[in-house]
Amino acid sequence: MKCISVRQPWANLIASGKKTIETRTWRTRYRGTLAIASSKKPAIYPAGFVVCVAELVDCRPMTPADADFAGCDWYEGAWAWVLKNIRPVEPVRIKGSLGIYEIDYEIEGDFLMKGTG
Repeated sequence: MKCISVRQPWANLIASGKKTIETRTWRTRYRGTLAIASSKKPAIYPAGFVVCVAELVDCRPMTPADADFAGCDWYEGAWAWVLKNIRPVEPVRIKGSLGIYEIDYEIEGDFLMKGTG
């Protein structure tokens, strides 16, 4: 499963459904299931865990109208990663990384299960 690390408190805001756009200074062509992991720093609970799974449905230049959904002001060069079908999961500790990375888990209901392959 693809995963991306997000700093707290934004990872928790995504998991709660209050933040439906993640912003980055780079774009991605990836579309599909994306696990959201909370970065280890700052050490806001839960730090270093996958907290939810979402569908990444679009990646486009951020507009000022995206600010409320992103939980931040518009900024030059920002890309809006549009998230739908956000589902909190029981937190699972993982080793994070930069960019989009692979984790060996599959979603089953409200749980991430260690992959079998």
